[in-house]
Amino acid sequence: MKVLVDCRYVRVGRHDGISRYTAGLVSELARLLPVELLVSDERQLAHLPDLPWHLISSPTSWREPFVARQVRRLRPDVVFSPMQTMGSAGRDYGLLLTLHDLIYYRNPTPPRDLPAPVRLLWRLFHLAWWPQRLLLDRADAVVTVSATTRDLIARHRLTRRPVTVVPNAPEPLPEEEADLPRTGPTGTGTRSLVYMGSFMPYKNVETLARATALLPGHELHLMSRVTPADRARLTALAPGSLVFHDGATDEEYRRVLRGATALVSASRDEGFGIPLVEAMTLGTPVVVSDIPVFREVGGDAGAYVGPDDAEGFARAVRELDDPVTWEVRSAAARTRAKEFDWAASARVLADLLVEVAQTPR
Repeated sequence: MKVLVDCRYVRVGRHDGISRYTAGLVSELARLLPVELLVSDERQLAHLPDLPWHLISSPTSWREPFVARQVRRLRPDVVFSPMQTMGSAGRDYGLLLTLHDLIYYRNPTPPRDLPAPVRLLWRLFHLAWWPQRLLLDRADAVVTVSATTRDLIARHRLTRRPVTVVPNAPEPLPEEEADLPRTGPTGTGTRSLVYMGSFMPYKNVETLARATALLPGHELHLMSRVTPADRARLTALAPGSLVFHDGATDEEYRRVLRGATALVSASRDEGFGIPLVEAMTLGTPVVVSDIPVFREVGGDAGAYVGPDDAEGFARAVRELDDPVTWEVRSAAARTRAKEFDWAASARVLADLLVEVAQTPR
């Protein structure tokens, strides 16, 4: 059986969410099945395992609707794409497409890093449900990252194809960091909270800034790149209490998380919530908005607050100032994080790939 994995969404440079998802899955999937890679830029290979690879057109190229003409020459039995937009016209192989979330139907602002024409098409695409149905029904099966998104796909009747949950997972810790001990908040020094994510409106970072303003002796570390306008707006809500890292390295992110009282997020909508798992892996408690997917990911280890309840976030953080409470929550976080593992996710995906490859078409 020959499996091709579409790795054209792997970022050159630093990963984003879909890039990490692709790289994490393909590394473990290759232990289970004969896998070859599809890339559109040889620099993507730096993030990928040493496997046979093929160079094809970019997923943002005009050639994308017809990319199956390039792929079928490679004679795959089945192809897995971490997105739902891979062209399929004329395919003669099995195809799995991925829908990560439905965020942009409720929050129509497209990602800022897309080219302007793609941003326009993105907005138009999300004005109705039927274009998504057309995309997903071209596949033999659909993958998503959470039961929450799977249930939303069913609620909106987005596909007639079977939908399988292949969860996200954190990157493995460097060996030298795997067993580093954690201790809770002690003494009277400044205590840290961490937010990892964008500053798009649905992320609702304003609530976190307002909560931090209610927490003397605490500072909120904002790890992602930030525009001057967002920086000024958030600083006005919590003067002197915000630390902008403006794009932290993975090493810096883990270092700050290790010293933090909690990871916080007031997001109104997510497809998964990988920062929760990254924090819990390090034993850092999570205080997050009470939305279904965060409940799914955090389980009993999380503290959940209404997205607009700044005082509620402040109360939940104050509870962690007690060292005993923090230790209990930290242990629960580590236990919960073990539920998310690339090897386990790859096994689910491998079973699905075999099933699709063996289905007559």
